[in-house]
This record gives sequence, C-alpha cells and structure tokens, in this order.
Amino acid sequence: MRFSIFHNVGAPGRLDDVASVLDEIREIATFADTAGFHSIWYTEHHFGHEGYELVPNPVLMCADIAARTSRIRIGQAANIVTFWNPLRLAEDIALLDQLSGGRVEVGIGRGLYGREAMNLNPVADPRDQEQNRALFEETVEILRKAWSGEFFTHHGRFYQYPAPGVTWNHPLSPPSPEFVGEDGTISALQVVPRPFQRPHPPLSQVIDTPRSIQGAARAGRKGIFWMPPISELKGRFALYRDTLAEATGVEQELGTGLSLVRDVYVADTMEQARADFEEALLTSYRWICHWRGLNNLREVGEDITGRELDFDFLAERNLLVGTPDYVAEKVHELQQELNLQDLMLWTTHPGLEHRKAMRSFELFAEKVMPQFSGAAS
Repeated sequence: MRFSIFHNVGAPGRLDDVASVLDEIREIATFADTAGFHSIWYTEHHFGHEGYELVPNPVLMCADIAARTSRIRIGQAANIVTFWNPLRLAEDIALLDQLSGGRVEVGIGRGLYGREAMNLNPVADPRDQEQNRALFEETVEILRKAWSGEFFTHHGRFYQYPAPGVTWNHPLSPPSPEFVGEDGTISALQVVPRPFQRPHPPLSQVIDTPRSIQGAARAGRKGIFWMPPISELKGRFALYRDTLAEATGVEQELGTGLSLVRDVYVADTMEQARADFEEALLTSYRWICHWRGLNNLREVGEDITGRELDFDFLAERNLLVGTPDYVAEKVHELQQELNLQDLMLWTTHPGLEHRKAMRSFELFAEKVMPQFSGAAS
C-alpha cells in the first residue's frame, strides 16, 4: 500500500506572511521525501482572498518542491485544465517532468467555482456543464498530442493548432513538409521539451459522479476520490473497475488505478486528536460544502435531511483522526473493504498549526506506516 500527502494550502489570516507559509510547505515536503511517502499533491485555486486556498499554480509549486527533494513523486490535484491554454500547460508540465527527473504525477479537473472560471476562461463556466465537459476533454486530448514529441495538428470546437496563416522562413530552421505547407505557412507544431516519462506522466482525474468515473476509466486515467463513506465508495470503486475492465478487455481488481483522499490527524490520545484538528477540519468542510452540500457524505440509502455538519457527523463516516492504532485500524478497514492501494492524507486544513501538522505526519510515518508491511514508496 502507498501513502501520499494531499496538501491543499490554506492559511487564513496569514496573507501578509505567505513567505513563512511557503517555508512550512517545503518542510512538509522534505520530511515526506525522507519518511517514505510515495507522493505529495498540490491544488489549484484562484482569487482566494479569504486565505483558505492559496496556491494558484500547482505546477510552479511542484517545481520548487522538485528542487528540494530527490525521491518523492510530485503531483497536482488538480490542474484545472479548463482554465489553461493547453499548449502552455503541456510545456510547463513537460519541463517540470524533465526538471524532476520523471517524478511528475498529473492530476486534472474541470473546475467548480464560477469566480475562478469566469475570470480566467469564461468558456469554462461551470453553469454550462456540457460545454465545460467538452472543453475539458478537448484540452486533455491536446495535452496528449503535445506530449507525444511529434509534430501535431488539432482542429476542435475550442482550439485550432497551429493557428492558420502564419508564414515561416528562417535560415536556421529550413521549411520541411513536417511543419510547413506548400503555401509556406506553418502546418504543424511540436512542443519541446517532451516529458521525461514516456509517453507522458501518469494522468489522474478527480472523479465523483458515475459519468466522471466512467469517463476516466474509459480514457485510461486514474481516479482520485475524497468525501464519501465506505458504503458509498464501494459502488463507485466497482463502477470504475468494471468500466476499466470493459475498456481494456482485461479483468481488473477492485481499487486498481484509484487513490482516496482522507482527512487524517494522529495524536497521542483520541481526545487530543479531536481537540487539535476539529476546528481546522470543519473550516474546510464549511467552505466546500457551501457549494457541494452534504449529499456526498451519505451512507448508501441514508436520508441526511436536516443533519448538521459537525465533527461527530464526519467522524462516523470518513475521518481517520485519533491515536496511531486507531488510525491504522481505519486504514486496514479501507484496505479490506475497498482494496485501497493509495491513501492520500489531508492533514493541513486551514488554521491547523504547522507544528501540530508536522507532529501528526511524524506519528503517521513512525507508528502507522510500519503496520503495513506491503507499504510501497
């Protein structure tokens, strides 16, 4: 089993001291690099003046971490690809993969917040889900073409590459039928450098609904889940497995290709774990569930109408918060029920003191991870 870190960076009240927040990010990453964690992942969010989500560019964040680590894999969970120029994103990720010696994991998402989409790419407006999905799929198609290392063209609904009518005539780059047409205009593009990993870094998609689960599996993309309790995840894991098996023609094990983000905090006692973690955890859930609601936290068949969002509500369905032995027991449950192969720890909720987050990671590495003899970094 692999253990990774999901690092959504939030620091409300500290926007005037982001440099210190960045130093804390680096300390967590360098610790994880030596402690045997498989990977660490950063999110993409924009215009977060509230301080709950501070990293607008996970690729740039990953470049900084790549320079300070040597072993751990470095991911984005996720690049909101609908906000990016596809060629710029392809170039940046390819260069990051080269800089890190092939340690990049590429997470991709469609975007949730209107204030982000409408100010970065109005075509990605999440109120038009069909257009948003179409833009997402076309962007991913362009990324794959760009990472091939070959000259390519693309003529889609949203993008056309190369742009028509651009002439090319340079003595150090003689025109060739590979990229110049008979009329002397550029007819194909090649993105350089190509990624270190071939054909490209692994792709993971943040998934939730049946449509996104099946779409990721059919496209051969790995999946990342977060909120639902085990009873609900069983069906979603099975749907991914069955769709992947159908797409590949090969029988698949439950859990293959899937990662699960869980809210994790380890302390010496159950009481201390709750006291340390409760308010920071609820800050994240209050922020996110304002848009998502609570339905994704239901057990199968459960009616949660009128339920309040509080620690006890979450603890009974998706938290790994407590002593090392208690957390290990909950991890074993995920293994047994879902055949989970990659657990991503979300500890750094907004407002949690850095020293407490570090102590939790240390306890997890020292006392939880050794209980899984098959843990693989």
